[in-house]
Amino acid sequence: MTTFVPAYDTEAASCLEACRRIVGVHRHFQIPATFFIVGEVLEASQDEYRGLLDDPLFEIASHTYSHRLLRDHPYGGPGTTLAETREQIVRSKEVIERIFPNRRCIGLRTPYGFPDGLLGASDILRILEEAEYEYVSSALWGPKFSLPAPLTQSFTYAEDGFPALREFPAHGWHENVLKGCFSCPNLLLLFPLQFPEATPADFIKTPEEEVRFNNKPFIDLAFNEKLPYVSLIWHPWSLLKFDPTMKMLEQTFQYVAETGLRTATFEQLHGAMS
Repeated sequence: MTTFVPAYDTEAASCLEACRRIVGVHRHFQIPATFFIVGEVLEASQDEYRGLLDDPLFEIASHTYSHRLLRDHPYGGPGTTLAETREQIVRSKEVIERIFPNRRCIGLRTPYGFPDGLLGASDILRILEEAEYEYVSSALWGPKFSLPAPLTQSFTYAEDGFPALREFPAHGWHENVLKGCFSCPNLLLLFPLQFPEATPADFIKTPEEEVRFNNKPFIDLAFNEKLPYVSLIWHPWSLLKFDPTMKMLEQTFQYVAETGLRTATFEQLHGAMS
């Protein structure tokens, strides 16, 4: 059975108010979620985030310490030095485990992400292994940094020498791009279109369009193809700006329930695959 994994790139000060509303929807539906949180953002509001996320429903994972790019990226700029990369990876984990002392931080999502994740980046993978991460989520784009991201399933970095480190790609649109919230002038499509059912003519304007053009197509594809999991790319600050009442989340979670998908955090999915 396909598992739906809600996950949030929690990367800005404005995410706090968004997370208050997001958490309320999750608790209403009793659906778990992974919050990939930037260390600096967590430190700045640690009491508030502890009160919100110290709940068995939620996994707290890393989104680096200060949202620095770990590899060169055509839309984000140059990557960090190896010393800076180590700080981003190690320090963020230390912050999370200090503020949530009863939790282990086992996962990291890279800022922006890459078409092939961290394949070939043995120096970065070594730091992740030494810091005792168990999974990374960094494959977040289609070929040539196009969107939507395909339904690539989990793999390990055995070919780079790290068989115990698992990659969990995410799927569909970066929803902030789909809404025009990201600093790009157009939708980042390849032609011919790989997912015509998930391709609007322009930036979306309503929560209903987000469900129609991103959430349902990828949920349906994963379910119909009996894939192990599907996970969309959500940013709390963008969700709040576009849809302050969180209609999209409510409609999506209702559809997940109607479709019959399981729900889990990435930590739970990793445990089931290990």
